[in-house]
Amino acid sequence: MPRKVRYNLAASLDGFIATPTGSYSWIVDDKTIDFDSLYAQFGCFVMGRTTHETYLAMDPAENPLRAYYKTGSVVVVSDTLDRDLETQVEVVKLGEVESFVRALKGREGEKDGDIWLMGGGKLAGEMLRLGLVDTVEVAVMPVLLGEGVKMFEGKGREDGWRLELRGCERKETGILMLEYDVLYGEP
Repeated sequence: MPRKVRYNLAASLDGFIATPTGSYSWIVDDKTIDFDSLYAQFGCFVMGRTTHETYLAMDPAENPLRAYYKTGSVVVVSDTLDRDLETQVEVVKLGEVESFVRALKGREGEKDGDIWLMGGGKLAGEMLRLGLVDTVEVAVMPVLLGEGVKMFEGKGREDGWRLELRGCERKETGILMLEYDVLYGEP
């Protein structure tokens, strides 16, 4: 079975993934979410430069990607960043992301697991437009931000993208865990 690109993220009820300053301190802490199990489902992590810089700024003991650096499992899409020698992430130019991700999706069994599209909104929007996002898995926080970084940025489609609900779970904290398949080409 081919690997899937899964856009897995936390978002405010009004559709933002970060504040205008990039803060994510508004994300509700829910101890019932097993992040170790979540990360184990993925063999590759794809993100934009700003998301990468957010992870690098974390305390190394709290950075969930620390185990994946230097393994070739972390990919940063950026037109301005060169290869990061410290973490040895792979850097891909935005214009090359389609062919790169299609090749990643075709590598069955390599490093086991799906591909986690971690953000940000600009990269997610571009990958959606290119038909690369298979699922959108959003933890909707019981928070309204009013402004910030959108889940998907950039040019949309007149008729949007249809989604099919695959799963919905309500957490005691008020978080809604939603899973959708993206239905490309369907009205």
